[in-house]
Amino acid sequence: MITSALLDAPTKTEKTVSTDESITAWALAARGGDADAVERFVRALHRDVQRYVAHLCGDPQAVDDLAQDTFLRALSSLHRFEGRSSARAWLLSIARRAVVDSYRYAAARPRLSDVPDWQVAVELSQPLELPGFDDGVALLDLLAALPDERREAFILTQMVGLPYAEAAEVSDCPIGTVRSRVARARATLMDLLREADEPAVLAAA
Repeated sequence: MITSALLDAPTKTEKTVSTDESITAWALAARGGDADAVERFVRALHRDVQRYVAHLCGDPQAVDDLAQDTFLRALSSLHRFEGRSSARAWLLSIARRAVVDSYRYAAARPRLSDVPDWQVAVELSQPLELPGFDDGVALLDLLAALPDERREAFILTQMVGLPYAEAAEVSDCPIGTVRSRVARARATLMDLLREADEPAVLAAA
């Protein structure tokens, strides 16, 4: 059964801060033409970008293309990156725009069939060691119960590891709104966890 470890964990550990500093340094070095820094930058954030676009888009088959588009846009825009925010937040903002642009493009074309749920793509890109996969209750099932905006805020802060200020930047909303969405998401998830506990408690009684 899912425990509340993920819900109670800090939103950003010292290790994540250190990683963000390194990634931002690589982005700045890549801007200067350092090929090794480009490779490190892409490798460090590839999983985060895949996970995020999988959450935003509804087509699992489009995740790889959207991630590639995100990095192509980022690398072509590196000359404008000045390190005022973390490279991770900057890149995820680009990922969001790539997804929005893909929706606009798709809207101009006839839709031939329904696409699978976003959860499939997230399942494929999500680390297996994340808390919440024991005893057959999937974290994704709980996340699916959240409204879209709360789910995005929770994923950005609790799974991707962005601080609230940078999650607000990515989501294009005030930081207070992100805090509220995360708090409400936590409350909903805790309620769902308790509901998942009840059948087991009743069976043991």
